[in-house]
Amino acid sequence: MENNTIPMLDLRAQYQTLKPELDAAVMGVVESMQYINGPDVEAMEKEIAEYCQANHCIGVSSGSDALLVSLMALDIGWGDEVITTPYTFFATAGAIVRVGAKPVFVDIDPVTFNIDPRGIAAKITPRTRAIMPVHLFGQCAEMDPILDLAKKHKLAVIEDAAQAIGSEYKGRRAGSMGTVGCYSFFPSKNLGCMGDGGAVVTQDKTLADKLRLLRGHGSHPKYYHKVVGGNFRLDSIHAAVLRVKLKHLETWSQARQQGAAFYTATLAKYGLSRLVEAPKILQSRHIFNQYVIRCADRDNVREFLKKDKITTEVYYPVPMHLQECFENLGHKVGDFPESERAALESLALPMYPELPNAQRERVVRCLAAFFEAAGKMARRAAA
Repeated sequence: MENNTIPMLDLRAQYQTLKPELDAAVMGVVESMQYINGPDVEAMEKEIAEYCQANHCIGVSSGSDALLVSLMALDIGWGDEVITTPYTFFATAGAIVRVGAKPVFVDIDPVTFNIDPRGIAAKITPRTRAIMPVHLFGQCAEMDPILDLAKKHKLAVIEDAAQAIGSEYKGRRAGSMGTVGCYSFFPSKNLGCMGDGGAVVTQDKTLADKLRLLRGHGSHPKYYHKVVGGNFRLDSIHAAVLRVKLKHLETWSQARQQGAAFYTATLAKYGLSRLVEAPKILQSRHIFNQYVIRCADRDNVREFLKKDKITTEVYYPVPMHLQECFENLGHKVGDFPESERAALESLALPMYPELPNAQRERVVRCLAAFFEAAGKMARRAAA
């Protein structure tokens, strides 16, 4: 990577800081020869459960599999419906379809990018089995009305907290409030392992036991299969890495919050506050897996930043209801306008704990230069 390039994420910076601890943890697993469901997995599960304010944690093979095995454990399948958001990573809706159920979409709140609870009640039918809110970009969805509706209609709540470990809603940790909470430990997440990994947390022991059964092909004891599960196990090396990193997660989350505050203040200094939605008071703790702005001319803005060697990302360019593989659901452009607007306007800026504020300021200066040039062009055109 060139010295003057600003990446979205620099995993090397984090690794170099923790290199002795991480190397020792990995080699400890190698020397133990306990690569699958070893003692590091069990220890990690206890530590993650405590951190996430949950009674039980089940390590699994990915965040996507965390959603899938949760649906399986709740016996959600053919003919069932699960209410969720169309503005999310594919795994949210994909897991629902993989068990044979139907994703029923509710549009997002334009400020938080999360599912708008006001639209959920109208989508509940006799076939509805669960609500799957997504805590997008590191900020919790508005959970109280979601939990109230779920209780009223006897629905499960599956929290997709893939991007939100450590975030809070009214003092409660993401993933701990619903029936189950699902996390991803993909390397780009705030808490990432050295490959794919995930976890499910729950307060319910019976459900936790079923999740553990399902992650190992439904086998207990070995070779005796009570149900049809899958191979959703977490490798011990990943668990060992996560145990090292978990000790630093609070410090990293605070650094992300400070970095986000710097971005917001610097955008205001350059007269670009309009790019950031006004914060919504949810008594929440945002841990900024991404720092996202809105630009009506998003693609040109992104290209302008790229020329200055500033990396950005679009989360997500096509909402779920407009994905080709979901054509059978019968949706069209205009069905979920806020999700569609977010897909056209959202732009994630570089965000990781080690990113220097000088580089953040350079990002904002480049944004300001784009809009200054665009303004001059517009004035010339009008003259």
